[in-house]
Amino acid sequence: METVFTPFQSLAGGALIGLAAVLLMAVLGRVMGATGILAGLLQPAGWSDWSWRAAVMAGMISGPAVVLLLTGQMPVIQVPGTTAMLVVGGLLVGIGVTFGAGCTSGHGVCGNARLSPRSIVATLTFMLTTAITVYVIRHLTGV
Repeated sequence: METVFTPFQSLAGGALIGLAAVLLMAVLGRVMGATGILAGLLQPAGWSDWSWRAAVMAGMISGPAVVLLLTGQMPVIQVPGTTAMLVVGGLLVGIGVTFGAGCTSGHGVCGNARLSPRSIVATLTFMLTTAITVYVIRHLTGV
């Protein structure tokens, strides 16, 4: 399996995520954590709470359509795992988000920017776990 080096796309994506996080904090005073936004969308505190969460989720979901409009082709998405691996991975992420009190976007982007000790520890844990997982999957299991 080859990992493609995409510095310009990665920089643009990171800049857009950062801009979105700053705008959400500046306009609504809210932290941009994807799981918190989704959870609040499913159990909103009211119409205004639901509407901004729905707008953020619609923006996240519509990304491939924007790529199609800009480039004329859908982005290629390749997942080198089985459906079972994806389901188990999703469940593990859900458990981690619950115990970690947030996700990578909440802790990694917003929490670290606020120098939150909890977010710094969470992000280091995400990164270490990711490195170990990639090593195991690519070098030990042969998937």
